[in-house]
Amino acid sequence: MILRVLPFLLLLLFAHPVAAQEKWTAVSIADEMKENANAVIRLDRTDITINSRKSMTVKKYRVVTIFGEQGLHYMDASEVFSNTTTIKSIEAVIYDAYGKEIKKIKRKDFRESAISQGSIITDDKLLALSYTPVQYPFTIVYESEVQSSTTAFLPRWSPVEGLYSSVERSEFNITHNGELGFKYKEYNFGTTPFEKNETGTTLSLTALNIPALKSEDYSPSQHKMRPQFMFGLEKFNLEGVDGEAKDWKTFGSWMYDNLLTGTDELPAATIAAIQAKVAGETDVVKKARIVYDHVQSKTRYISIQLGIGGWKPMLAKDVDRLGYGDCKALTNYTRALLKAVGIESYYTVVYAGSDKNNVKEDFVSMQGNHAILAIPHNNDYIWLECTSQIAPFGFQGPFTDDRMVLLITPEGGKVVKTHVYKPRENTQESKGSYSISETGALAGSLTVRSKGTQYDNKYDREHSSREELDKMYKDDFSNINNLKLKKTNLLNNKDSQEFTEEINLEAEGYCNKNGNRIMFAVNAFNQLSHVPQRYRARKNPFEVSRGFYDTDEVVIDLPQGFTIEAKPDNVTLTDKFGEYKAEYEMIGTTKMLYKRTLQMNDGYYDSGEYENYRLFREKIARNDNAKVVLVKN
Repeated sequence: MILRVLPFLLLLLFAHPVAAQEKWTAVSIADEMKENANAVIRLDRTDITINSRKSMTVKKYRVVTIFGEQGLHYMDASEVFSNTTTIKSIEAVIYDAYGKEIKKIKRKDFRESAISQGSIITDDKLLALSYTPVQYPFTIVYESEVQSSTTAFLPRWSPVEGLYSSVERSEFNITHNGELGFKYKEYNFGTTPFEKNETGTTLSLTALNIPALKSEDYSPSQHKMRPQFMFGLEKFNLEGVDGEAKDWKTFGSWMYDNLLTGTDELPAATIAAIQAKVAGETDVVKKARIVYDHVQSKTRYISIQLGIGGWKPMLAKDVDRLGYGDCKALTNYTRALLKAVGIESYYTVVYAGSDKNNVKEDFVSMQGNHAILAIPHNNDYIWLECTSQIAPFGFQGPFTDDRMVLLITPEGGKVVKTHVYKPRENTQESKGSYSISETGALAGSLTVRSKGTQYDNKYDREHSSREELDKMYKDDFSNINNLKLKKTNLLNNKDSQEFTEEINLEAEGYCNKNGNRIMFAVNAFNQLSHVPQRYRARKNPFEVSRGFYDTDEVVIDLPQGFTIEAKPDNVTLTDKFGEYKAEYEMIGTTKMLYKRTLQMNDGYYDSGEYENYRLFREKIARNDNAKVVLVKN
C-alpha cells in the first residue's frame, strides 16, 4: 500500500506549479525595472480556452510587487460574475519584501458586492480582494479561473498596463475553436518588442522587461498610445443569443434584429400625444426638436446594465411609463417617438468621453460604451445626446464629437464619423471695458459670447448658485487679486447654441504702485498664462485635442493726471500650432483700445516638436502678461 501511494505523492509534488513555491522578493528586481515604478508586474499570464461559441474559460496568474499606495490599483485582484459567468476559483498570497509569506487569502476572504450603486442597476456582481497593506513593498500572487457562456467580449492583451508601472514578463495564450472565425489585430506596438507564436488554433504572445513610463503633459490618451491586441470571434454568443461579426453590415443587422427589434413599441395614447405636439409642423428639424424637448422634460437618466449583456435597451413603453432609463433606453425611446411622427433615426454606439476614442473600423466586434441617436439630414447627421435634460437639440460637444461610431440601421451596421469642431467653431468673443483708478483699483464690465466646445464649458452655469459662480469666475480671472463680482447676467440661447455672460467686476490693488508710477497687465480678462512643462528628453508624442478661437476687444480708461511711460508693442506670432495677435491703440489721451486674437490648432505631434510648442505657449503667456507703466504728471 505504501509503495502505491508514494509515487502518487511524488507526482503531485512535481506537478505543482513551480511559481507557486518561488520567493517573489522585491530586492531581486532590477534597478531599471524599479525606476519610476509604483508597481512592478513580475508576471502576468492569461490563458484563454474557447471550446465553443458558448464556452470560454479564462485563467489568470499574476504576480505584482507594490512599492506604495499609488501602486495599489495594479493588484488587479477581482473578477466580475453573473448568471452566465462563474468564478471557479480565486485566491491570493501576500509576501513581504524578502519573499516571506504574510497572508494567504482564500475565496471566502474576498469581498462580494453588487455593482448596483447610485444610479447604476445591473445583474453583475464583483468579487474583489480586500487587503490593507501593513508594509511596503509587498508582493501579491493572484490566481483565478472564470468560466463564461458569453464569448462576445474577449479580453485584450496590453503588456503596458499604465503609467508608473514596469513589466518583467507578460504572457497571453489563447486556444480557440477553429470553426468560430477567431481574429485578432495589434495596435500601437511601435518600438515595444513582443514575441508572437501561432500554431494551429493556439496563439501565444509574450513581452519582457518593459520599463515604467512617466506622465508627461499633453500626452495623448492611453488608448492612443498603449500597445494592445484585440481579439474577437465571427461567431459568438452574448448572454444566450448567438451573434455574427463577419463585417459591420452583418454585425449591425444582428444588433438591429436581436437588440432593437420589438423594443420601440409605444402606447397608443403616447403616440397620439406626440403627434398632436408636432401637428401642423412640416419642417423635419423643428419636429425633431419638439420630440427631443419632450424627452428631456419627461425622462431622467439612470444607468441600467440589464438585458442581453447590458446591451439590449429597455422597452420604449416601459421608459414612457417609468420616466427614466439609461443611455440605451433613452436613445431607443427617442427613436420610437421620432418614428411615431415619421422621422427616421439610427441608434448609434459610441465610445463617449472627453478623450476621443474611435470604434475600430478595421476590427468588427462588440465595441463602445454609450449610445446616442443620429437623424439623417442633408447628407449628414443631427446627433442627439438623449441622456441630458439640459443639452441643446443637436449639440454634441466634446463628449461624443470627432470620432468613429457605429450606426445600427435596418440594413445593417455602418461606421461613420461624428461632428468635427473646427477651431473657428469653438469661439469665445469678449468685449468690454475697465478703468484704472489713481489708487490702482480696477472696475469694469465684460460681455462674453461662447460657441462650440467653449459653449459646452459654459452653458451649465445658468444652473449654478451664486457661490458656485463666484468660485468659477475667480478661477476664470485668477490673475485678478481681490476680485469682487458686482453683477452677473447669464443667457443660454439653446437654439443658436451660444452662451452669453454679462459681468461687472472690481478689484482693489490690481495694479502695482511704486511711488508715482502704476504698472498693470493690459489683458485683465483673458490671459492664457499656463506654460507647458519643460522636459529634457520628451518620450511621448503630444496632442492638442481641440482647437479654439478667441477674440478680445477691451477699452481701458486710464486715471487722470497720468501719462504712459511705457507700453507693449503690437505683436503677431504665427506657428503651425496657431496664431496670436495683440494690438494696443491710443484712442484718446486717457483711453487705450486693446485687441487680441488667439487661434490654437488641434493636432497630434511627434515628441520632437513639443519644445517648439512649449516655446510658442511661453511667448503667448509673456505677451498676455505685457504691462503698461503710467507715471503721474
